[in-house]
Amino acid sequence: MTARRVSVLMGGMSAEREVSLASGRNVAEALRGLGHDVRCIDAGPDLLAIVGDLQAHRPDVVFNAMHGRFGEDGSIQGVLDWMGIAYTHSGVRASATAMDKDAARTVFMAAGLPVAGGLVMTPAQLEPADPMPAPYVVKPLNEGSSVGVEIILPGSNRRATVAAEWTFGGQVLVEEYIPGRELTVGVLEDCALTVTDITPTGGGPGFYDYQAKYASGGSRHELPARIHPDAFEQARELALAAHRALGCRGASRTDFRYDDSAGPDAPGRLVILETNTQPGMTPTSLLPEQAAACGMDYATLCQWMIDHATCRT
Repeated sequence: MTARRVSVLMGGMSAEREVSLASGRNVAEALRGLGHDVRCIDAGPDLLAIVGDLQAHRPDVVFNAMHGRFGEDGSIQGVLDWMGIAYTHSGVRASATAMDKDAARTVFMAAGLPVAGGLVMTPAQLEPADPMPAPYVVKPLNEGSSVGVEIILPGSNRRATVAAEWTFGGQVLVEEYIPGRELTVGVLEDCALTVTDITPTGGGPGFYDYQAKYASGGSRHELPARIHPDAFEQARELALAAHRALGCRGASRTDFRYDDSAGPDAPGRLVILETNTQPGMTPTSLLPEQAAACGMDYATLCQWMIDHATCRT
């Protein structure tokens, strides 16, 4: 293995800043342990400072540990393409499409992949009346880690409040609520890993929200998931199909709802929620956990990611 100069981009300006900092610290420690020359860049609002640091130190590769807007939506990817610096994870088009939930839904439907019924509207349109029978889910179009997600239950008074207090842009994605379980599948290039069944364990809203994702003990992960074997393989196939449909490269992770209300003898219904092009790399993150279950430890996963780094030149 050849030692490389690696700049780890971390932090950013999104609601997932703290998660990104945790991911970046873990990645930097692992890569240093492998003998690489690692420099951490806390990516703040001054883009010129980021570019200046990259120009001054000219890394062989950038490990993009940023999450959310500006780090996961094609923005920093375009800067790195312009500079001709290889970087981990997906490029501009796949990153931008996956981050825009409505655009990703369009790609998935065109590819024949299952998504929940839904529509895009403004907060003002949502406020006066239910756009579909409750329960349904309200989501920001361009946030990750379940930031801003709300489940509107039958008889709830939350809809008007959520709409009036909306701070996630001028549009809202409203989707049918799919009962059942939360599953996720990681993908490394052309290989789908295993299936994780995620159960929130805290006192939150009963789905895999931000707290359940990142707080210690916030959720229980069971892998491989104990689900119908046909559904298990279908989830892996769908995750790989989603990765390819979006044009992802390197690592991704696709999240599902799995309606198993028909009982254990039936495969159940799988619905794609979203594909993450910048999966978390914290101690509680799902992709490193899946990689470990498949025989790839954390440091080896980080090495794999920089080995597969590239850019559009």
